[in-house]
Amino acid sequence: MNESIKIILADDEVLFRKGISFLLSREENLEIIFEASSGSELILFLREAQSLPDIIIMDLKMPSLNGVEATKIILKEFPQIKIIALTSYESKSFVANMIAIGAVSYLVKNASPQELLKTIQEVALKGFYYSDYVLKIIQENLLEEKNTKSHMDSNFLTNRELEVLKMICDQNTTVEIAEKLFISPRTVEGHRNNLLLKTESKNSAGLVVFAIQNELVILEKKEIDRFF
Repeated sequence: MNESIKIILADDEVLFRKGISFLLSREENLEIIFEASSGSELILFLREAQSLPDIIIMDLKMPSLNGVEATKIILKEFPQIKIIALTSYESKSFVANMIAIGAVSYLVKNASPQELLKTIQEVALKGFYYSDYVLKIIQENLLEEKNTKSHMDSNFLTNRELEVLKMICDQNTTVEIAEKLFISPRTVEGHRNNLLLKTESKNSAGLVVFAIQNELVILEKKEIDRFF
């Protein structure tokens, strides 16, 4: 079995949080290392922790410091941590805002336990996980922002970087990309880091958003289904 995925739960609803904790603790490769009831409590723990989590499951509405502001601070100080929004808010503005600031996935609290478990596993493996609902919002934002300046020009990305970017959007892992392109995983990571720098993206999730917004990938319905 692979190393366990270290998780922090941040939610001020104690009963809900304990229920999620119980659900996740039953999985062999998941380890809950801390539970926070506010954004400020979460950040204090992270700043003093000797071992950081792989994933934070973040509620948006919390006292003291809400999940949106906590996410901004955490991704600035601990960019390697992946944040999954799990909230009762499902309006487009909330989804779009959380994705824009760096959340790698977005779930509403009426999601099934299976959806939550799958999302955690996919995020741990591939760095992000978008449902068709989230992808639709990203694409709708593209239509609304058609007049905004594009980052793209003819020499912006190399052909190899475009290949890697499209394969990331297809949810291939670093190892899978390396095998398909006959290059080393280290070389793939080099291309990925270049893509992050050039596109000013925070993570792989940001690369997917960038690719969609610049029409480098066209996600048909059958392709969107891959994100489930």
